[in-house]
Amino acid sequence: MIPLLTAAEMQAIEAKAIDGWGIPSILLQEHAALGALKLIPEGCPIYVLAGPGNNGGDALALARLARLRGERVEVWTLAASPVWRGDAALQAKLWEGLGGTYRHTLQPREAVTTFAGWVVDGLFGLGTRLPLQDLAEAWVTVLHDAVQRGAAFQVLALDLPSGLDPSSTDVAGPAIQANHTACFGHLKVCHGLRPARSLCGAITVIPIPLLGQPVASIHLIERPEKPFLGPWDSHKRDLGHVAIRAGTLGMSGAAVLAALGALRMGAGLVTVLPDECVRSEVAVQIPEAMVRTWEGRVPEGIDVLLVGPGGVSEIPDWNGPLVLDASALKPGEGKRWMERPETVITPHPGEFARLFEHEQPLSHQTSERLLRVRQVANGPGILALKGAQSVVAGGNLTSLLVNTTGHRGLSTGGTGDFLAGMIAAKVGLWKKERGQGAQPDLERLRRGVAEAVWLHGAAADQLGPGPLLVRELGVSLTEVLRELNAGIQHG
Repeated sequence: MIPLLTAAEMQAIEAKAIDGWGIPSILLQEHAALGALKLIPEGCPIYVLAGPGNNGGDALALARLARLRGERVEVWTLAASPVWRGDAALQAKLWEGLGGTYRHTLQPREAVTTFAGWVVDGLFGLGTRLPLQDLAEAWVTVLHDAVQRGAAFQVLALDLPSGLDPSSTDVAGPAIQANHTACFGHLKVCHGLRPARSLCGAITVIPIPLLGQPVASIHLIERPEKPFLGPWDSHKRDLGHVAIRAGTLGMSGAAVLAALGALRMGAGLVTVLPDECVRSEVAVQIPEAMVRTWEGRVPEGIDVLLVGPGGVSEIPDWNGPLVLDASALKPGEGKRWMERPETVITPHPGEFARLFEHEQPLSHQTSERLLRVRQVANGPGILALKGAQSVVAGGNLTSLLVNTTGHRGLSTGGTGDFLAGMIAAKVGLWKKERGQGAQPDLERLRRGVAEAVWLHGAAADQLGPGPLLVRELGVSLTEVLRELNAGIQHG
């Protein structure tokens, strides 16, 4: 998983390097500036916008290093007579020692018309205070508009585009549209999640001397290394037996799609348990699965039970691992199921509000979704909140896992059923690998759920943008899995 740091988390790891390791803060700035300068081709004029804080110090360091490289450099400031503090004051002395001067204007729109080459955004970084005001807001607005219109220059943002909050996914006011972002040390929240991510352009992480690994409350779900790999002599029962209680009159398709999701994800055995009236409809569409009429009890030999797709609203008495489609759950039941170990619930935003008794459904703002999920995902159960940038949480862990694969083509009925089947296959395999009587590894279980969410989106991406039929995800998922597993020696 890829950590996405808040401003406070990044400042903590910087402080650890400075106070605990003894790295001078000016050295961090030099590494950052040198790495960022490497992203600018030689021989291009450079216009550096230097703000009043540490980000301005980064900008001044880059300006000096660029001039030493032989580039034509101008430094623009927000004040006619800028006052520098801390490391920025030393960087200003070094810049001025090379004969460097500052340019200032109250009409940034006019100034920008003369720019060609590269503009370095060093106005505001980790310590951003929003909303921007006065001349800072004017510069940010002008640069954003210029890039949107196809400016004669490229914008390189130092650490993050000015106007973004490093700790937020949202864009609350004017912010620069960067072509490139030189991210210092570690990715911040704004670098990983939309809509803020969309303003960062191409992101390059610039290594700076930091001590240890960061502690982050949000992580990106990344490409699985080995999404499915059993021993060469695997038996079908080694790979998990998934039971699916799904399928009612007029809703047999959900049971079929859930079964296909489990099978395509690699479940060794799948048993579908629909109502009698649709048993034949289900059976004829999935010959790879066993289809038995639901008789009120879960068959023997099951590793995981998926309940809910296709109008099923009663959850059987079952002590083993559960995957629950939220349509099977009643209002206010979210807390109950999050407190049950070895349980995964998969609501969309509207179902989430119903399960956790919120008066309003979740908004489209990712920041609000993260906040609301964090409030309820505090038990052993696993929550997979579906939607754009799906969130996986729980398992007695405080961090949140966010997925960025997939596209709007998944906004169609049945994709959640297919995903539920995929998750059930992962849970079943987790149960078999864990062995009888072993203590459940909830972190590993959560990671398996996150992998299923990533692969679900990746299968859609493999098909390309635009509408899709849910059953197309099956072939696409197989292609993704084969690509990921290519070259791996089985055994």
